[in-house]
Amino acid sequence: MDKLDITFNVFSDTPKGKDPDTYSPTLRKYHQILWSKLLPDGRMFELDLDTPKLLHHKSDIGEFFLSSDAIGHTYKNVKKMSHILDQLRPGEIDTFFDLCTTIGGFIIFPSKQINRKMTINGSRGVNHRIQDRFDLTLECIRRYYLKETSPLSETFNRYSSFFSLFKNFKGYVDFFLLQDLVEPNYTKIKFWHPFESFDNSPLPNDIDEYYLFKDKVVKFITSRNERIKRFSRNI
Repeated sequence: MDKLDITFNVFSDTPKGKDPDTYSPTLRKYHQILWSKLLPDGRMFELDLDTPKLLHHKSDIGEFFLSSDAIGHTYKNVKKMSHILDQLRPGEIDTFFDLCTTIGGFIIFPSKQINRKMTINGSRGVNHRIQDRFDLTLECIRRYYLKETSPLSETFNRYSSFFSLFKNFKGYVDFFLLQDLVEPNYTKIKFWHPFESFDNSPLPNDIDEYYLFKDKVVKFITSRNERIKRFSRNI
């Protein structure tokens, strides 16, 4: 029997006008179920729900407060994308959004500010070279483990204790069931939009590019949901 429902829309138990990352009890519980498991070094990373709205771990590994963050974005509320999204067929954006609100469209990051500076969630959202794209975030994480620079280097360095839990990029990817977003050898990201460098615009430039972006995000979240479903059966 499945311990979680990969079709569950996390907005369905979120108060109207609120963010499910903070206010969906089901999303929070799903994160606890999925990510309370052995780390690459064999130690247990047990998460509790003792801290309101957050996930918490405390052991000899350290203490971590974590919160949910969305992986999939439709960009339907981004004004500079409106001329593109207006060309979509009726219902397309809603179907896309509904998939993004399932568990496969979410991950967790440390939630506490360090030295009053931005968290990972905040940094990747406001950085104009990332624009909240998780594939680009994962490329920054890949570079972090290789000690290469990226637009999120400064932020990631502040949270080195979190990233050290997973030892290396493969450890991070495998822990969070992100294998469908990387090549089999873990050396390259399967980008959702053509990527040459972080100097290029992270957003689609026209309707054709948006459809390509959308199709790749849909494929990833669908595949990750199935991976999550298989994993949860063995918990």
